[in-house]
Amino acid sequence: MLRETHEAPAAIQQRIACAGGINRFGEPNFRVVWGGSRLTWIGGRWTDHDSSGNLVREAIELRQVPKYLPHDRWHIERWAPPELYGPPERWYDETAETENGVRVPALGPFPARGEYEHCFTLETAAGDFLQLTTSACDWIVRAIKWSHCQPPQVRHRALTLREEARMRAQDREDDEILESV
Repeated sequence: MLRETHEAPAAIQQRIACAGGINRFGEPNFRVVWGGSRLTWIGGRWTDHDSSGNLVREAIELRQVPKYLPHDRWHIERWAPPELYGPPERWYDETAETENGVRVPALGPFPARGEYEHCFTLETAAGDFLQLTTSACDWIVRAIKWSHCQPPQVRHRALTLREEARMRAQDREDDEILESV
């Protein structure tokens, strides 16, 4: 499978790092990644097919797959410390799956150095592609700095409202699809 991959320009990554600060591992707290370039570990049963769709093999293993949709967008990530994921033993207990007697960590290895999690996708209000430019970067930097000044309850309420709005929009889309059938 071919994926379109990109790296954010160093100047933009540097601006984001300056705005968001550095974590205890010397890495930026925020970063910009291209959807098709950002991979994550997923464990489970995988089936591989040839170009005609014929089954070639089945395997129970860890694989790296694209983490974000859409793949053709820039995504902003925020670093989360390893303790956010609990102790490693609990991680494996809660995320492991068993397939044909083989135990595999469904979410991959424990993130011992923390993990970058999705903050938002850089796109227009209509969901179209938005180029990563210095002005887009400046907007991101301002948003990061502004969010640092907000009390936790305000940030939580904003996330709740955003998620509720997203779910209402998804419900409307689902209703439209069902009504057209």
